[in-house]
Amino acid sequence: MRRLTLRVHNLTDPDVADVFWRMVRRAEAVDGQPPFNDQALVDVRAGSRTLIALVEPNDDEPGDTIIGAAILGQGELDLVLDPEWRGVGFGGAALTGLLGSASPHLTAWSHGDHPAARALAESHGFNRVRTLLQLRMPLGDGGAAAPDSASASASASASDSVTIRSFDADTDAEAWVALNARIFAHHPEQGKMTVADLAARQGEDWFDAGDFLLAVDEGGELIGYNWLKVEDDLGEIYVLGVSPDAAGRGLGRTLTNAGLARLRDRGVSTAALYVEADNEPAVRLYRSVGFADHTIDVQYRRKSSPQTTSAQV
Repeated sequence: MRRLTLRVHNLTDPDVADVFWRMVRRAEAVDGQPPFNDQALVDVRAGSRTLIALVEPNDDEPGDTIIGAAILGQGELDLVLDPEWRGVGFGGAALTGLLGSASPHLTAWSHGDHPAARALAESHGFNRVRTLLQLRMPLGDGGAAAPDSASASASASASDSVTIRSFDADTDAEAWVALNARIFAHHPEQGKMTVADLAARQGEDWFDAGDFLLAVDEGGELIGYNWLKVEDDLGEIYVLGVSPDAAGRGLGRTLTNAGLARLRDRGVSTAALYVEADNEPAVRLYRSVGFADHTIDVQYRRKSSPQTTSAQV
């Protein structure tokens, strides 16, 4: 096993942040996926999870070499190894060390379902428990697949009684958090969002209230939303939700189309989204407007754990 040291660091330290973000960018460039999800980054900044540097001690020269990083806490783990240091045993050494103090209910994501990550997870006692699809569609041609007549009728019916407007942080935050919790009551990540989590997202460079579309009924009640995340030339349907009370009216399609229109207005050339593979109605909806498979993310859970939490490796 390779020699490796795990050291706690603080992401608010500018020097630490510089090394951390450069490594994240290198990993994303190679893997095609960011190694840490938004919630993990929010939590580590807030101090509710711990940033751990993977360090190779250097006996010949002053200073040590940081070759990877992990975010650990709340029974969750995110782990990335700098691409330059992969394939020589450091991933296994890091995961072994991290598991020594981790929750027995730990879960971990393999972004892109990479064979090396799959082998690492399986060799350390993790089972595959969840599949997340990333779908994408081009927007440059100005149009998605034409909806069939039944779908168009349902969408038009929803539009007749619904107003789509932008999010207002001063008046909508608490109502949105409450609705989001109802919609995603059984979702291991999304349903746990708090007002503080929402405020943290609003502080991100990518946040734009104009990209946070809310659906309200004739009485002004919030019944759905489509939150978009635009970075560079990629526009993501970050999260879309419809109130259980408004289900079956075509509101999901209305919000999807409104989001795609907003992305086109922003000049984005590609739309993206994540959806649970077993959420068949949502997958059908997104495919019907033109989305197609791009990558697959797989969640693993330790074999000894009886429950599923949320994490990434």
